[in-house]
Amino acid sequence: MDTTLTVLSVVGARPNFMKTAPVVAELNRRPDEFTSILVHTGQHYDEAMSQIFVEELGIGAPDHTLGVGSGSQAQQTARVMERLEQVLLKVAPDVVLVPGDVNSTLGASLVASKLEIPIGHIEAGLRSFDRSMPEEINRVVTDTLSELLFIHSPEAVDNLTREGIAADKIHMVGNTMIDTLVAMLPRIEALDMPGRMELERGSYVVVTLHRPALVDGPLLADAMLALEEVATKYTVIFPVHPRTRARLPDRPRVDRSVRLLDPMGYLEFMSLVLGAAGVVTDSGGIQEETTFLGIPCFTLRANTERPITCGLGTNKLLGLEPERITEVPALIAGARARSSTVPDLWDGAAAGRIVDVLSRLRAR
Repeated sequence: MDTTLTVLSVVGARPNFMKTAPVVAELNRRPDEFTSILVHTGQHYDEAMSQIFVEELGIGAPDHTLGVGSGSQAQQTARVMERLEQVLLKVAPDVVLVPGDVNSTLGASLVASKLEIPIGHIEAGLRSFDRSMPEEINRVVTDTLSELLFIHSPEAVDNLTREGIAADKIHMVGNTMIDTLVAMLPRIEALDMPGRMELERGSYVVVTLHRPALVDGPLLADAMLALEEVATKYTVIFPVHPRTRARLPDRPRVDRSVRLLDPMGYLEFMSLVLGAAGVVTDSGGIQEETTFLGIPCFTLRANTERPITCGLGTNKLLGLEPERITEVPALIAGARARSSTVPDLWDGAAAGRIVDVLSRLRAR
């Protein structure tokens, strides 16, 4: 009789790959205890952003690919629910693991809950307290439905407790995204993207922008103007998300020092970040990666669900004010020296702690 615990992990967007891959790898290292099933919803459908399971993360191709693709919030969530339901009915997993806060996370949580399959939420308890962000709705609902809440930041305990989550459901395990970064760091360093691109380390700024509040309206044009000003002091390297590329304003010129690139693989991108003077972003995960690496980060949002990064001084909120990008050169000059101080349990071993919790569940 098969006594393994079947754990089905659902990913949909690239940051989720980084959060989930270490857990899948750890499950695979314990075949006597676990059967691991990986489902990719296809929410991120760009090949350069999605085809990294085999090429970079080394965990093998997904067992199921749902091909959800792009669409509105409701369309993506509904497609995930409709297509994932068939997989869950066929596989009948003991636990469904969902990471982060994207539409795939919400859809998977809803359908698993309705099928009465326990849910484990990786990166639980984060809050921006801004319900205008779709991700915030996804986080709150997913945490409410989850039986296992895996957290990596101390304020998450307070957030979940305020919302009535029982303490025995909350597990401080650390940051699985940092697991991936720690594991990949030798390859990231060896890649030397700054050298390949003929960039002097510390002479350039990396940019990522993709959130609807910034790129779906006139603020994107303002951001591009501000980046041109930054480019008078630093070369600006901007790997452009497909969503952002489709909305870039038509301009007669972009300063030659603003280099617009296609989306990059994880290793290439992190190799660039490692050599940067600073990073301008509206992403969540990059706030954490730069904190671990000690790279100054400047976040174009009015709030963050990762306040620990601001408390450590590696991340500064600029607000949803693209004109403030012009302050970045001065802010870099005054930034706190790079430090090896990182949050507790951001040590490369979080996945093992998650799987240990699942092992105790198996033993019940």
